[in-house]
Amino acid sequence: MTTTATRPAGVTAHPASRPAFTGTGTLLRFALRRDRVRLPVWLLALLAGTLATADSYAALYDSPEARATAARTMGTPAALAMTGPRHYLDDYTYGAMLGHGMIGFAGVLVGLMSVLIVTRHTRDEEETGRAELIRSTVVGRHAPLAAALGLAVLADLALALLLTAGLAGLGVESLDLSGSLVYGFAHAAAGVVFAGVAAITAQITSSTRGASGLALAVIGGAYVLRAAGDTGNEALSWASPIGWAQRAYPYVDDRWWPLLLCLGAAAACAATGFLLSARRDVGAGLRPARLGRTTASRALAGPFGLALRLQRGLLAGFGAGLFVMGAMYGSIIGDIEEMLGGVDQIQEALAEIGGATLAESFAAMVMVVIAVVSMVYVVMATLRARAEETGGRAEALLSTGLSRTAWLGGHLAVALLGAVVTQLLAGLGFGLAAAAATGDHAMTGDLVAAALVHVPALWTAAGVALVLFGWLPRATALAWAVPLYAFVVGYLGQILRFPEWTGDLSPLGHVPRLPAAAMDWTPVTVLTLVAAGLCLTGLRGFRRRDLDTK
Repeated sequence: MTTTATRPAGVTAHPASRPAFTGTGTLLRFALRRDRVRLPVWLLALLAGTLATADSYAALYDSPEARATAARTMGTPAALAMTGPRHYLDDYTYGAMLGHGMIGFAGVLVGLMSVLIVTRHTRDEEETGRAELIRSTVVGRHAPLAAALGLAVLADLALALLLTAGLAGLGVESLDLSGSLVYGFAHAAAGVVFAGVAAITAQITSSTRGASGLALAVIGGAYVLRAAGDTGNEALSWASPIGWAQRAYPYVDDRWWPLLLCLGAAAACAATGFLLSARRDVGAGLRPARLGRTTASRALAGPFGLALRLQRGLLAGFGAGLFVMGAMYGSIIGDIEEMLGGVDQIQEALAEIGGATLAESFAAMVMVVIAVVSMVYVVMATLRARAEETGGRAEALLSTGLSRTAWLGGHLAVALLGAVVTQLLAGLGFGLAAAAATGDHAMTGDLVAAALVHVPALWTAAGVALVLFGWLPRATALAWAVPLYAFVVGYLGQILRFPEWTGDLSPLGHVPRLPAAAMDWTPVTVLTLVAAGLCLTGLRGFRRRDLDTK
């Protein structure tokens, strides 16, 4: 007679004997709860930016002649590299303008959102040790990754529906329901591809930063391929998920089949991620950690050297990205008179900035966008101390003879010096490309100075982040309001004519508008003193409070 062994009450099955996706639904609900604030902020920011852009197109190009002029000026190689394929220009309606100008840029942001969702709920959980505790319960091996991918897909679908409803209900000519559906789901399709990419990179490396960095490099490569294909060999664009999304041609042809390529690539990447996850241990990566030196260098023995070592990848990535960003803007500055000459509202906004030429006024406006991107780096670099604290690594260091001021000062110094480096690289890229496009080599020095004059405003943003970290560590997410507000008011506010007082609330609102305006040292000095006061206040707060380890 055959007998069947029974498991004692309260004893769970061995992890290897459980179905691989057991507990996925529970983990998905938990992830939704954890991101109940983070995800709405992402979705509403992307929706608001898109709706504001669509509404501004209707206000700026209010006649067929203005749109035809815009189409002619957007046909240059430099303009196509920054926007999208030439086919949109055949009938440059408001919808075509939106698809042409926004899908490539927004695709990067949606990809970033998806990557951060997946790495946050997979690799970060393993790095902090929470995944090991969760998987010791009734949870299948693939459930954490499946839940993370499910959350990313839900976020992308929610964005698609919000964009569809928002654009179709905006009442702008040519923004119909069918085109809005294709437009919204083009964003979702690009997002799920990069979520799948993150599922793979989360298996390769053992750190959250490494997984996110690899995935972001893929996003950057996809954008570069798209830009190169739209200005030359179109086959390169067909190698990019962003190029697939753009070639759905919402409001022009309303094609769905290119989005099927995105879904196929996303499914293949997700399947690869699941396959690779079964070939490694929890907490480990497929790529083994590189062995370090036998002895640390003298620089690494100090707080600044350690902070720089931890953040060198972030600094290098932002520096390279801002150099390329500046070069892209500089490459079109020679055609700016023709591109913007017939747009009255932009002409008025640029006239308020000043400048002897339209190119100088345009450069001053672009410097705000560049400074906002650098400000994102500064906030991230400053708040790295928060990640070290909650991860328990700061406690181990501060239990030695290292003082709190020296430890936090190391991270702050990297953020402050990084602001100078990123702005210098952005100014060099802008200046060198502008000099090559116009033949005026004096522009290089002028644009480098125009970039560096924003550094005290970036230091002020670092000071705000440090005050929150020092006194209200649980509220450090509020530091992101500074770059977000600076972008909305400093860039969109000039075009949409926000009241003047709104600009005074942003650190960038007090920066001299070089090269369009003369240098004024008073606001630069005041911003530097304000930044110093904020940093000292933040350091004092950190010395007075207990460590907050999760």
